Amino acid sequence: MENQLRHDTRFSYILRSSLPSSNQTNNSVNATHVFSVFDGCEDMVAGVVFDLAIQCFNVIIGIPANILVLANLIKTRKEPSTSDIFLGCLAFMDAYFGFMTIIAFLNFYHWRSAMGWRAMKFSYGVKDTSGPLFLSCVCLDRFIAVLFPIAFGQLKDIKYRIGLTIVVLLLTFAYASAKMIGGLPNFEKVFTGEVLFAFTWMVVCNVAILWALKRSRGAGKDEMNPMKRKAFKMVLSILIIIISNYLPPVAMFPFEDHYPRKVFICYVQPVGFAFVNISSTIQPLTYLSRLEKVPFLPESCVEKLSCKEKDKPSNK
Repeated sequence: MENQLRHDTRFSYILRSSLPSSNQTNNSVNATHVFSVFDGCEDMVAGVVFDLAIQCFNVIIGIPANILVLANLIKTRKEPSTSDIFLGCLAFMDAYFGFMTIIAFLNFYHWRSAMGWRAMKFSYGVKDTSGPLFLSCVCLDRFIAVLFPIAFGQLKDIKYRIGLTIVVLLLTFAYASAKMIGGLPNFEKVFTGEVLFAFTWMVVCNVAILWALKRSRGAGKDEMNPMKRKAFKMVLSILIIIISNYLPPVAMFPFEDHYPRKVFICYVQPVGFAFVNISSTIQPLTYLSRLEKVPFLPESCVEKLSCKEKDKPSNK
């Protein structure tokens, strides 16, 4: 029990692990009079510092970026794309996660509230689930649009996407609630399986869309249809996010028993979850980089930061 309480004071471990909720009562929270995020890792602080730096980066960059995404979606609501509802939910969840990081620091250093611990565990559950699932929904939308355009036209009604969004939200809140309660055996495997499923689905989508786009080119043509090229770039960017943010923990966490306990707690776990956390900044920045105009930002600034290709005259 003493070792568990000691590990419970870790910044990421207390919030991301599935220790029994009995370890997180008021007594356990108040048992540590001198708090440090490096407890148990005083001689191996690099992983924890890296995680803390990512958390701060999400607060400074991620929150404003997600707010800009939401502002743009609201501004263009009269001419929405079919994926906007998924992107909006994803941006809202990421902004919520960023704000809860601020609450976490206040709770760690000032409040020391058991309710604060539970609220943070819930927010991490939201982050773990909403990201991969909503990205999978965006990919599904593009997949149907490219490979099954007739069916896509029949399924353009917003009610289908609202229904799918409700399903994802129910799964997200169920997972987050279970994480908050704690004590479930092998609960970490749910997160690993979820990310593996999302990753596999993204790969299948990309390969299928690439195959379809190559077939759509006519004889002697090198240019793709603009809409299909846009869909491919969107799905490809999602795949890059999935690989860079979600694959590292999936690749490392299943081998927990092969690491020395202290190495896993102080290095592997905080670094693995840091890759997941940074997606709250990478995802909105990727979205904003494709826009011609970003709310509240001058056009000169947008042009410098934008990755959107400018139209060039053809030489052929």
